[in-house]
Amino acid sequence: MTTLLTAVRTLLRLAHRLDPRRLYVSAALLLVGLLATPAVALLLRAFTDSALDGAAGTAAWLAAGIAAALVLELSMGHFAHLFYFELGEQQETALRQDVLDVSNGTHGLEHLDSPEFADTLTLVREDLPRTRASMEAVLQLCGLALQAVLTTVILATVNPWLALLPLAAVPPVLVADRAQAVLDRAKERSAEPTRLSRHLLALATSDHSVPEVRLSGAESELMRHQARAWQRSTDLLRRAALHAAALRAGGQLLFALAYGGGLWLVVRQALDGSVDAGDVILVITLAVQVSVQVASALGLLAMLQGAGRTFERLDRLRAWSAEEPAPAAPVPAPARLEQGIRLENVSFRYPGSDRDVLTGVDLTLPAGATVALVGENGAGKSTLVKLLCGMYRPTTGRVLVDGVDLRDLDPAAWAARIAPLFQDFARLELPLRENVGVGRLSALDDDGALRGAITAARADRVLDRVPGGLDGLLGKGYGDGTELSGGQWQLLGLARCLVREDPLLMLLDEPASALDAAAEHALFERFTDAADRARSDSGSLTLFISHRFSTVRSADLIVVLEKGAVREQGGHDGLLAARGLYAELFELQARAYQ
Repeated sequence: MTTLLTAVRTLLRLAHRLDPRRLYVSAALLLVGLLATPAVALLLRAFTDSALDGAAGTAAWLAAGIAAALVLELSMGHFAHLFYFELGEQQETALRQDVLDVSNGTHGLEHLDSPEFADTLTLVREDLPRTRASMEAVLQLCGLALQAVLTTVILATVNPWLALLPLAAVPPVLVADRAQAVLDRAKERSAEPTRLSRHLLALATSDHSVPEVRLSGAESELMRHQARAWQRSTDLLRRAALHAAALRAGGQLLFALAYGGGLWLVVRQALDGSVDAGDVILVITLAVQVSVQVASALGLLAMLQGAGRTFERLDRLRAWSAEEPAPAAPVPAPARLEQGIRLENVSFRYPGSDRDVLTGVDLTLPAGATVALVGENGAGKSTLVKLLCGMYRPTTGRVLVDGVDLRDLDPAAWAARIAPLFQDFARLELPLRENVGVGRLSALDDDGALRGAITAARADRVLDRVPGGLDGLLGKGYGDGTELSGGQWQLLGLARCLVREDPLLMLLDEPASALDAAAEHALFERFTDAADRARSDSGSLTLFISHRFSTVRSADLIVVLEKGAVREQGGHDGLLAARGLYAELFELQARAYQ
């Protein structure tokens, strides 16, 4: 019942906020049509008695009234549909925006690492389209409740015992609630295999993965795994659906037996002469109407319970994605970086993990310096970068920006002063203007700023290659756009980074992993030019991760990470002379080029 109330309350509040006029008009039209239903039964009773009494004129007028009531009953719902259908679409759009907000509307990323969050998000996405019809269900259920009250009053005028008959609808409602709980549990258990099935299907159909899958001959094996995961999901849901159907059928059987007993009681009264033939027609008509109403109500209840469960899951997503409370007076990001960034005894563990990725990191990154992070895969380099961006909070310790705890800085203001180019940079299949302009939204319509960033990234050839220039579409996923190579996409990622104004922190997290040595050298040259300008303008700190030591050796400070801890730090020559891990890794790579 709590879930049902959650659905009704959420839908009514949302409808009133989005479009109160449509809400009230559709409710009024639907109410007129629903009230016409018991009116038909009353008119039929009067028509039957008039016809049997030979009052032809009265019977004719009553017949016209019955026809009018039937027209209202049939047509008002159609007119109401024109209003609540659009209202339902508005609600679905608003709810989809809520899902986007809870998934991406926070600066932190901790919630995205939770499998439980992913399962809940999958269930919300699956069920969200069904909420489009939920507003109609609320209105119709309210109308059916009013119909039930009127029907009870009318039945009581024939025989007081008949007023108890609407109570026969209680068992089907309770059983329907249990049936919905069975379905909800099955959906939750099927979320993980459903996600796996869709992931495998995407691997088998995505243009990024299909070449490798086909060349390795893995299509059949991949699809076998996909079929097994899908079968697990459908088996769970099918068994739950059969169980729920059996429960609902049992509840409706109890209702049918109760109403059969009520009809038998009225027929006996008619045979005894205590009620008129019109009363028998009235009870039969109402019995048919109530049976339809109960069947409709059960379906509406199931729909609203499903919607309520979706809203409850959406609330759980909101709770997961909520960051730590923002400080009462957040500190703005500094206009210029004077001291740099200091990590004090920083450790970090991903949500749900029992192992620290970073352990006791004490590190000073001076303002204006170029810092290289070096280490084997899994050493914690990318995690350290995410902490500096404020995407995660340290499990212990703190990160200081010019002496101010990063927790106290305004997250949006700090993010606006970071110019990142990550290894998994976004390939946005959008117009070229938006692909670069998303790096600074205020520059979307500033052709000069966009072209300047493209030139700084030395991506002018990409601009010349795209028909339509800045307004030309990239990629084939959503239209006949221009396909780019990995290196060309990377140049646009760099342009997106360089369009930022006055960055305090410039990041390159292995962005050149897909490039050859010459292309990587050119990329770092462009980035270094931009970093030099940012250093003089705002004291920017430049931080990059690379496995190629020909690039690393030019850094002012090289930090070597091993198993989440700082193993060594210093300049290239000093680290070589120390004959530690850096020297070992450098010489290992150098031998590969001999």
